[in-house]
Amino acid sequence: MDQVLIVGGTRFIGRYTVSEFRDAGYDVAIFNRGNHDNPFADDEGVTHVQGNRRDREDLAAARDEVDPDAVVDCVAYFPEDVRVATDVFADVDAYVYVSSGAAYGEERVPKREDDTALEPCSEEEATTDSGATYGPRKAEGDREVFAAAEDGVRAMSVRPTVVYGPHDYTERFAYWVDRVAVQDRIAVPSDGMSLWQMAYVEDVASALRIVAEEGEAGEAYNVGDEHAPMLGQWVELLAETLQTGVETVGATERDLARHGLTPQDFPIHRASPHLLETAKLRALGWSSTPHRVALQRTVEEHRENDRTGRQFGPDRDVEEELLDDLTE
Repeated sequence: MDQVLIVGGTRFIGRYTVSEFRDAGYDVAIFNRGNHDNPFADDEGVTHVQGNRRDREDLAAARDEVDPDAVVDCVAYFPEDVRVATDVFADVDAYVYVSSGAAYGEERVPKREDDTALEPCSEEEATTDSGATYGPRKAEGDREVFAAAEDGVRAMSVRPTVVYGPHDYTERFAYWVDRVAVQDRIAVPSDGMSLWQMAYVEDVASALRIVAEEGEAGEAYNVGDEHAPMLGQWVELLAETLQTGVETVGATERDLARHGLTPQDFPIHRASPHLLETAKLRALGWSSTPHRVALQRTVEEHRENDRTGRQFGPDRDVEEELLDDLTE
């Protein structure tokens, strides 16, 4: 393979996927509507094709212009997106769909690609853009990948869990970076025992390249950090990275309720453990970045660009009232 088409390619996962393939010696084309700044505008090895990924004719025009050997689809959010793309790109050497760990519909620890059931997806859910339908839509996209593979397309799926790293515009993880960097004491729900495995963005990008090169048609591959700290341990790792100290105060659901809060009001909190088995991907030669390296890069970018994530967590005044209540 020499030429790769990235559907998306300028914001977060797509941005790092472009860099991953470029570093591996590929020529890359990015296909999107051009609504965001292109960080690769000065790279002669990266071309931009403008169009709407939800428009079949635009996808076909991009295929004809680029003639890609591989396609990585970072922004397929509806099953129809995958169905159309696997048809338009049926003859490429590899089509890789960015799915999600949210596609799993069974609470098991860990979740395995070939054993853990996927979310069901109704016709209504397949076309409804909401947080509640995200997992079902991604699961149905996986099923479209499997169906395409049965028809002879070398289509594969990569399922990341929650992705963190530089340029993360969701700022979910930035909330905790900011709290540890700025505050002397912070509230942590459930005594910091929440386990929601994360995936460093550069590792997701390398997984997408490796699966494109080495993956098997009709297969799904989980990706997540090989070590999965609990929330309280993430706080400790951030304090170490920021070279600061912070007092963590555990808050039960009842403690939070007295101040109008729930554990889910804190980013990266999950009521039940979410852990993906990554042995299948590791067997292809993939490995994850050590946390100290990943966090150093993440913290530097978040602080340089003032990513705080404060809007995604409890108001600090309310948190202070909670902390005072818990430490009296």
